[in-house]
Amino acid sequence: MSRIGRAPIKIPAGVTVTVGEDNQVHVKGPKGELSRKISLEMKITIEDGVLTVARPSDDKTHRSLHGLSRTLINNMVVGVTAGFTKNLEITGVGYRAAKQGKNLNLSLGYSHPVIIEPPAGITFEAPSATTITVHGIDKELVGAVAANIRGWRLPEPYKGKGIKYAGEHIRRKEGKAGAKGKK
Repeated sequence: MSRIGRAPIKIPAGVTVTVGEDNQVHVKGPKGELSRKISLEMKITIEDGVLTVARPSDDKTHRSLHGLSRTLINNMVVGVTAGFTKNLEITGVGYRAAKQGKNLNLSLGYSHPVIIEPPAGITFEAPSATTITVHGIDKELVGAVAANIRGWRLPEPYKGKGIKYAGEHIRRKEGKAGAKGKK
């Protein structure tokens, strides 16, 4: 049995979870409201403030959907209570970020500034010129927006210039060896 799938989800105070037709799960909390359709094969039950996900058989597809379904619902509960953040770091001379209203203004060495508009439910912060924080209640959307920002200047392996996740290790390469020994 899936260790992740069989773990119960405690529903905190102030959070309402409802399971509708077609396994449509609605989670409402202090930070907002999320909704997602879970596979019809999974059985979702709520008893005494604890949500459990059960699978019908030990079939390979049911086993893989079991842990996934539980994790998706748990991420929704965590999102509406605490929210999710992704931190990005900018490295490089002249590379910087600034917040312009709700938008994010990036100077990344192009001939023009890169302006990124946040989708609904996402907020940006630029605490310094070299750090960006992406906030939101939907974990999947926060990760996608952070990956989109990182995609404007991927970190290069020689000098490490670019946008990287906080704590990400960039494998560095050695530059040219030079013309030693050639005559």
